[in-house]
Amino acid sequence: MMKKVIYALILPLVVVSGLVFANREIKKEAFKKPVSRPLTTAERKAALEKWEASPDGVKFKKWEASPAGKKVYAGVAKIRKQINDYTNMEAVVTSLSLPPGSLLGFGVMARINGEDYILRFDKELQQLNSLKVNDKIIIKSHNVSYAPKYAYPIISGEYAERDGKVIYEHAPRKGGC
Repeated sequence: MMKKVIYALILPLVVVSGLVFANREIKKEAFKKPVSRPLTTAERKAALEKWEASPDGVKFKKWEASPAGKKVYAGVAKIRKQINDYTNMEAVVTSLSLPPGSLLGFGVMARINGEDYILRFDKELQQLNSLKVNDKIIIKSHNVSYAPKYAYPIISGEYAERDGKVIYEHAPRKGGC
């Protein structure tokens, strides 16, 4: 009789332990991040072709071929070397506001080598607020981009100085590449 009672007590304990252990393993698997491998050249090409066939892709291709798109690309080409080499570019502030409807955050319009650009900064600083139209500044950047929404190339400002004084310097990323 005593044996039956012990078995009756141990059997539910074993079943419950098994369920708890199994549930724990299922949760572990759910939290594992899927390992993403880089796309192959063929996969990238297929994804690009799929996007180009989409309404957004068709609209972008039309913009690229338009005079506005060609003008933006010409502006990008004019400063490509300075962007790649991260060298000084002399700019003249032409406007203290970005084009209407802009969603780029804080920035100004600037002219470099006779072309107009949107000069975008990650954050607004007091020194940047002191800029005035026709101020000459020196800028450096690693990135220039474009979008059909804007009639100008977009320079991501990483460094700016006026009259030999640094007025903006992009903080390096923390804990990353």
